[in-house]
Parts: sequence; C-alpha cells; structure tokens
Amino acid sequence: MREREAALSIFSSAVLTRKRPAGRRASALLSFMVATAVGFIPGPRLDDGAPPAPDATVAQASPGASAISGGTAQAQPPASRQSAQPVDRQPAQQAPGSAPPRPGNETPGNETLLGNDVSWPQCNDDLPDDPAFAIVGVNNGLANTTNPCLHQQLDWADGSAGGTGQPRLALYVNTANPGLRGTWWPTNNEYGGEAVANPYGTCQGQEDAACAYMYGYAKAFDDAYLRTISEPGTYLWWLDVETGNSWSGDRNVNRADLEGMADFFHSIGARVGIYSSARQWGQIVGEVGSASSLYSLPSWLAGAHTAADARDMCSAAPLTPGGNVALTQFVADGFDHDHSCI
Repeated sequence: MREREAALSIFSSAVLTRKRPAGRRASALLSFMVATAVGFIPGPRLDDGAPPAPDATVAQASPGASAISGGTAQAQPPASRQSAQPVDRQPAQQAPGSAPPRPGNETPGNETLLGNDVSWPQCNDDLPDDPAFAIVGVNNGLANTTNPCLHQQLDWADGSAGGTGQPRLALYVNTANPGLRGTWWPTNNEYGGEAVANPYGTCQGQEDAACAYMYGYAKAFDDAYLRTISEPGTYLWWLDVETGNSWSGDRNVNRADLEGMADFFHSIGARVGIYSSARQWGQIVGEVGSASSLYSLPSWLAGAHTAADARDMCSAAPLTPGGNVALTQFVADGFDHDHSCI
C-alpha cells in the first residue's frame, strides 16, 4: 500500500446534506457531523507485511500530528441504543451475468470475487465498478474526524454484488492513542452521559491503561453516533491500526485503547475486526492474551502486492492468536482490492 503523506489539517464544522436512500436519509439528517480534517492517513494502505523485530517500539508521531489527533468534545447518546444482533448485508450469490473484477494477475481461468475499500482520498474519484463487497472508511484520516464523502461512498457500496463470505458493506475506522497531546483526553469513566465499566480501573486523566481504554471507547462511540451512520449495530467495523497515527510507547496502553473500541462496538451488537500488517501491529500492540477482547477478532491483513500474494496471505498468521485471517489486501490500478479468505 501507499506511503502516508502528511497534509495540512483544516477544521470546519458541517452538516451533511446529501441525497440518501429513504432508509438512511432520516437518520443521516438527524445526526450531527463533527469537524472534518485533511489528515495524515489515506485509508488502509500499508506497504509492509514482514513480522516485527523482537525489540520493535512504537514510533511517536510528530508534535504537529499529535496536536490534532485527539478527540472531539464529549457527545450525548441518542435516546436509545441499538441492541439488535448484526445484520449480514450480503445476498446469497453474485448477481447473474456480472463478471468479477480481475485486477493484478487474475486470469479468466482463475477468477476471484474481489472487494474494494475506499475513504476520503477517493472523494473525487470514479469508484470501482461492481465490487463483490465494499468497505468504507468512516473517518477523514484521523480518529476524531468524519469522511466528507461518507454517504456518497455508502451509496456506491450499496451496489456491491455479493457472492463471498464477507458482508456486502462493512466500515473501517482510524484508531489512535494520543494521550495528553491530543485535543481531548478523558478524565473519568463517563462518556455519552453514562458510566463505563472500565476493566483497567478508574481514569483520572493520566496516560495509563484506564484512560486509554476510555479514549478508545469514546472514539468508537463517536464513530457510531456522530458520523451519521444509520443502524451502527448492524455493521462489521474494522479497526484500522497503523503507525501513522499517534500511539503510546507502551503497548499495553495501546492494547487497552483498542479494547475500549472493540468493547463499545460489541455493546451495540456490532461485529469487530482488526486491519493492520504484522509489523505495524507488532510495533503498536504486540502479543495479545486470551483474556483480551481483541484475542478472537478476525484479521484483515495488509501487505500483499498482487492478487496471487493476497490469496497466499490467507494462510498467514492472524494478528491475534485466537482470530483468523478473514481478508487480505493488495493495490492495483490505483485502488485497494480485498480478497476474501472465507
């Protein structure tokens, strides 16, 4: 995947006014879109799949980056939360007569149904035709922002053909753990007007596991309720874990942050997976024990360079020992292509 390019951050408040299908329009218009920013991360585009060195440490983001990698002001929840079991948004089979995309080295005799993931970098681009499944980035490159083209891209994703074990439409979110360098950091165990059961104890504003857990919980809450996503509990949410965002040098604290995100999404009935490469996951989180809520999550592995590499990567080790490799990714023709391992 492509190297990240630093960009000037421009904050502006906006309310999304985009024509939506009837089922989504009402929820979108009632939701408030938080400030957007041109960030440092153009969606899932990692370029390494090598295992981490034994003594790998987390590269801290520059002060300029960390200053805008925090959270937004605390939000209030909707009147009632989603609690239904997630809905599989995939039809039983591919639409008759449609041909799957064949980027890279795919051949007519070895066709594979491929999906695509898109986000804010593709806002002004023509998107791929007829993906088997689609994954749309909810953020604008940073964990506290909203993709300005979110609903246009959701409209595009609604046309996915299906035919794989993946949901036809899934979401991914940027993750980070900026600590006190961020624009917001939790000081207690409350968010969205509720007390949160924190497995790491009481957050008191320190850069420790208890507050990192609350930060992750808060960012997932915002992704579900402030990004104009209708029925957030029905989606599979992928956590995009990359070194381009701000992270602590303490892997245990970073793990707590991601556990907070996973626990929130699970609390609303949503499914959760992890996107990363072996090297970057090792730098940020490292080993995950069986007691962690991350342990059994599926993996979406980055780092393949061709369609054949992506197929082979299905047999690679998952990011967590209790999980499985569900997706792999490669880049061709300027787009991220995703191979289903299910």
